[in-house]
Amino acid sequence: MASATDSPRNSPEPDRLTWSKRFSLTQRILAVNLFALIALAGGVFYLDSFRDRLLEQRQGQARVGAVMMADALSVAERRGLPGEFEALAARLGQSTGARIRIYREDGRLILDSWTRTGPTFRLRDPAQEPWRKDAARFLDKIIEFFGSAPRYDAYVEPVTDARAAWPEAEAAAGVGPHTAFAALRRAPDRTVIVNAAAPVAGTGDVLMVTLDTRDITRVVRSERLTFFLIFLGVLALSLLLSSFLARTIVRPLRRLSIAAQRVKLGRAREVTVPRFAKRRDEIGALGRAVADMTQALRHRMDATESFAADVAHEIKNPLASLRSAVDTLGAVKDPALQAQLLDVIRDDVLRIDRLITDIAEVSRLDAQLARTRFEPVDVGQMAATLVRIAERAGLPRGVKIAYARPEPGTAIATGDESRLSQVVRNLLDNAISFTPDNGVVLITVMRAGDKVMMRIDDDGPGIPAGMHEHIFKRFYSERPESESFGKHSGLGLAIAGAIVHAHDGSITALNREQDGVIAGARFVVTIPAAP
Repeated sequence: MASATDSPRNSPEPDRLTWSKRFSLTQRILAVNLFALIALAGGVFYLDSFRDRLLEQRQGQARVGAVMMADALSVAERRGLPGEFEALAARLGQSTGARIRIYREDGRLILDSWTRTGPTFRLRDPAQEPWRKDAARFLDKIIEFFGSAPRYDAYVEPVTDARAAWPEAEAAAGVGPHTAFAALRRAPDRTVIVNAAAPVAGTGDVLMVTLDTRDITRVVRSERLTFFLIFLGVLALSLLLSSFLARTIVRPLRRLSIAAQRVKLGRAREVTVPRFAKRRDEIGALGRAVADMTQALRHRMDATESFAADVAHEIKNPLASLRSAVDTLGAVKDPALQAQLLDVIRDDVLRIDRLITDIAEVSRLDAQLARTRFEPVDVGQMAATLVRIAERAGLPRGVKIAYARPEPGTAIATGDESRLSQVVRNLLDNAISFTPDNGVVLITVMRAGDKVMMRIDDDGPGIPAGMHEHIFKRFYSERPESESFGKHSGLGLAIAGAIVHAHDGSITALNREQDGVIAGARFVVTIPAAP
């Protein structure tokens, strides 16, 4: 109880997740799991940029190769052996997989390595290929569109092959040796073709090397397929995990929400709140906490209804007596009888006032204790002070109070001193009212282990059989015969019990016996001692 009251306020923490309020928990779980998929999908676009870098590298290699081939052919040309020149071009094209073409200074084609070796690569007609290739090319278009890939001109073999048909060859015709120009073009099947042109030194001729990059396209598509299969696997796993989390988190929370809504509407007296007894996680703890809270709320509602009925019953009796006395007063002429009726009216008004005061005290008790900060209280010193106050105010019928003091500083408890004082006063009033003339009320306070115990004994008739628990209920009306009716509201012991329980303590009532005969009642209060 003390820990619950230490907090100065119970204001909820503000909800800062304003941006996500419109999304359900299931959608958030799915979004978190899909985040990794989005990162994985980014790998596909990384492959696209990786392919562009490979093409740039291949283009640079083509430039270097064109310069080296031009130098080699220049040597062969200077030796004046045309057959060796053509054979060298064929061997170079065969070994590199390239197509080597040489154009004269006037732009005519004078040598094509494919005339001797045959095609070293083949341009495919998309109309002749299976649907899988069409799907691959369509995927290439989509990825290149979103990946902002560079756009290449179409690769088309001219009807008349001449240097003028190739801008890179034209550019190489007017420069010095060891310089090359290259261009990338896209074939109909979307394979990128690399053209590199370099001048042949000492002749005015231009050598052009043509390479395809089908190997790069094949590798990229293979890796892309691997990424796609991994993506599908991770997607399936993510959906399964999201479904599992939705079942284990969202569905229990939805059941708790429905049960809470039914409790709120109050259409059913008993609402079964799922407890999730087998779960040992936070959802299980939440379910059990909500079930316990609902049960406590139900008990409190029952107690409130019962308390309201008891209040109505207790106030109705003095009101009936008051009404009867007031109605009779107008018809009575005897002064003595009128004075008697006025005494009845006065007693009834005092009784109603006492009832209302005690009922208000009971109503405020729980709320006040919930806000109270518990502090160390010397119960021994507090009881001594209350005994002195009672003795100075005067004890009725010659009753005396005997106090067995504890060792100074030993009976220190943690609690609210004003409320604990109220417990002592109520128990003292109860003991004094039941103690016969010239009797003794004995108060004992002591430290017992980690508890502080207070015992109050009286010399009265004791507690009726079977009433040891009922006397702590509200409006319990068993009073001594010598006491005039209506002097107590029947709430004193109920208030004392509520205060003790709010301090995590206990209060019990029993009969004292002497030689087998009831010698009075004994009330025992125990509350936790201060550390």
